Amino acid sequence: MTRDTEPELLEAPRQAAHRRLINLLGPMIGLILVVFAGGVAEQRMGGSLNYWSPQNQCLILTQTITVAMGAIGMTLIIISGGIDLSAGSVIALTAVASAWVVRELAPAAFARLGGSGAVWIPLVGMGAGVAIGCLAGATNGFLITRLKLAPFIITLGMMSFARGAAKGIANMQRIDAPLNWISEFTAANLVLFRMNFRRVYDLPVLGEVRIDWVGPAAISAAVVVTVALAVGAAVLLGRMRLGRHIFAIGSNEATARLCGVRVEWTKWLVYAMAGMMFGLAGVTDFGRLSVGDPTTAMGKELDIIAAVVIGGGSLSGGVGSVFGSLVGALLMAHLRNLCVHLGLPNYVQEMVVGVVIVVAVTVDRLRQRRRD
Repeated sequence: MTRDTEPELLEAPRQAAHRRLINLLGPMIGLILVVFAGGVAEQRMGGSLNYWSPQNQCLILTQTITVAMGAIGMTLIIISGGIDLSAGSVIALTAVASAWVVRELAPAAFARLGGSGAVWIPLVGMGAGVAIGCLAGATNGFLITRLKLAPFIITLGMMSFARGAAKGIANMQRIDAPLNWISEFTAANLVLFRMNFRRVYDLPVLGEVRIDWVGPAAISAAVVVTVALAVGAAVLLGRMRLGRHIFAIGSNEATARLCGVRVEWTKWLVYAMAGMMFGLAGVTDFGRLSVGDPTTAMGKELDIIAAVVIGGGSLSGGVGSVFGSLVGALLMAHLRNLCVHLGLPNYVQEMVVGVVIVVAVTVDRLRQRRRD
């Protein structure tokens, strides 16, 4: 690629920065409205004012981690014009693999290494999980670019393969691993704070609304790590040549190829990086539960894809943002948590999330038609 052709190719992603900001405002407003309406609804139904509490908001952040990490990787794929239906199965496979490594190697390691085994064995398990996730993503990317098949077909096959592999490794059972520093780190509270804020507001139409933010709360280390990963991915997309190439491929692959972008290599790298994020999500899930469950993250790929679309990403490619995807993941987590606080049964939660997914995809299609 010459120095003259690259600026022409990459001008569109740079000019679209303000559009991505506008796309982010919609999900942010939606999230604020859900949080506000949820707290008011809980009070009107005689609730205990727990939904707005700092403790519950921090709990929601923790519950968002798996989908948020997966959404970071899925954002890269969707911006490039692809899709990955294997995310949930890869998360389960990496969680099971990490648990298996820790369980099988721990006794011998403690016998030979003593206390240092408590450090190295979980690290090996974490590395194995991330490596398997990266390998699964790289395999998807290789098959998509070499066989020239639709990502939907390839990743659908990987979804079945990874889920079957997880069940095979676990022998159709959960793998209970000994407690380790991954679990301790995942549960550790890095940001501690205490709030003492009580107010009563008399709002038009809504009437009396109480805010009762009292007591200690904490943000877990896993949340901080997720935010750090999101910042890194955002820098990659917005400030690095690779990120601009990803946007260019998703916007118009033929034009990107003519301008010298290594399309196949970039796509392969995108799927490998996304697989690494799915692997990290699986390791975090294992660390949070200290269990490798082959049935975990069932259907989670839909939540992950929905988070990206809700956050302003387009299934047609070329549009999306990491922080928008995080907002989408938070919005879905708030909806599920709100349903619990309102005492709604699980099937109602699934119906609500399903409606949100359909609405998000519909809005995406309307945006696409307007651009066309």
